[in-house]
Amino acid sequence: MERGNKSTDAALEFLLLGFSELLFLRVLLFLIFLIVHLVTLAGNVMIFMAVVMEPSRPPMLFFLCHLSVIELCYTLVIVPKALLSLIGVDGRAISFTGCAVQMYLFVALGGAECFLLVAMSYDRYVAICQPLHYASVMSEGLCLRLAMACCLGGFAVALGLTMAVFRLPFCQSHRINHFFCDVPAVLHLACTQSYIHELPLLAACVLLLLLPVLLILTSYVCIAAALLRVTSVGRCKAFSTCISHLAVTLLHYGCATFIYIRPKASYSPARDKMVSLVYTNITPLLYPLIYSLRNKEIRGVLRKMLRRR
Repeated sequence: MERGNKSTDAALEFLLLGFSELLFLRVLLFLIFLIVHLVTLAGNVMIFMAVVMEPSRPPMLFFLCHLSVIELCYTLVIVPKALLSLIGVDGRAISFTGCAVQMYLFVALGGAECFLLVAMSYDRYVAICQPLHYASVMSEGLCLRLAMACCLGGFAVALGLTMAVFRLPFCQSHRINHFFCDVPAVLHLACTQSYIHELPLLAACVLLLLLPVLLILTSYVCIAAALLRVTSVGRCKAFSTCISHLAVTLLHYGCATFIYIRPKASYSPARDKMVSLVYTNITPLLYPLIYSLRNKEIRGVLRKMLRRR
């Protein structure tokens, strides 16, 4: 459906193909996605409730609480629509506005998470490199301002990218070969071969991926330099506090870089859907497990919550 005809944007409707090539596995996929989704929600809600019920919240727990909220919203934006498409309850069709809103929320929440991981790396930097000044530097006010800046930054970049994508002319085919309105899948429908229209995506990748990665690497270079000056026992103890953050960072940025930092010509629907399954279903499930297993503060808070119950 061409944008230049009499049809308005509101009347334009996309069709999410999802896993239409795997119809014989529809029931199995639905059950797997549903179980993973429920476990993900339960894990993030448990961490959120445990941190909220803790009267004294150090900065790391404060950031983990925000990360859990972002992951909750992140999965709720994508997974319910994918589940509906698998059971065929009018889940495959999505309006022009609905697609734009889904893309905006997905990019905004993912961007907020990118910036939040930078704030968490700064927290680790101050804790290890400036331990005597940690309490004064990482004050409650600074943590709150950092969290707000992360959210506002993610939502601002997402707004610019979404507006740029949905101002493009779309071709006759409005079938999105994906299970949600991801940026590369929607860009693939645009009736243009010019690379100029990929510049907003490139700019968003620089702001949400490359710049945060450089800041996180800078923090860990400083941390590594500081750890070289301490004993092996202190080095292991200090580095163990960074393991969970490093694991989450590698998962998040690894999948996002694979999907978004590449030219439009290399777009592969089947490959993108498989990688998208990982970062929309598996990584949100792993985050609570990583932090609950590797973070001593989280384990202590969870034990307190279970004792109260």
